Amino acid sequence: MTIEDAIQQLASSTHIEKKRITNHNVLNEAYDYAKPSAFSRGIRLDFGNMAVLLISGTASIDEHGQTVHVGDFRAQLRRTFQNITGLLESEGATWKDIVRTTCYLRDIDRDYAAFNEERARFYAEQGLDPLPASTGIQAILCRPDLLIEIEAIAVFRNA
Repeated sequence: MTIEDAIQQLASSTHIEKKRITNHNVLNEAYDYAKPSAFSRGIRLDFGNMAVLLISGTASIDEHGQTVHVGDFRAQLRRTFQNITGLLESEGATWKDIVRTTCYLRDIDRDYAAFNEERARFYAEQGLDPLPASTGIQAILCRPDLLIEIEAIAVFRNA
């Protein structure tokens, strides 16, 4: 099935089945927080032999919902990549399936050079070619101790 076929299927369908994705080995559920938050870590949409993963903003959060690596931008970014990798793996996908990221940095002036170095290194380790489309945005994040948050979209063929 081509992307065009998937779009046509969307247009002709009255209901697209959605499946919540998670990986409790790396991230807790947002509704498990002391003050529950109303979102899924990600959503999977299946279109015949193709799937799309919409991964929510993901940060340096552990399996207990705690922020890890407070004050260390590079370590937070690496943990964020680890968490996204875990979500991808839970659905049989990899970073090679990522087509787009949106990257939210608390202080883009201070941290963008480190962000770009770490991202380039990580993408090289993953063997990505082409690189995902991406946007970098300065933003106030949901926790004051978070320095980076990334959302992602993956598209891949079902096995």
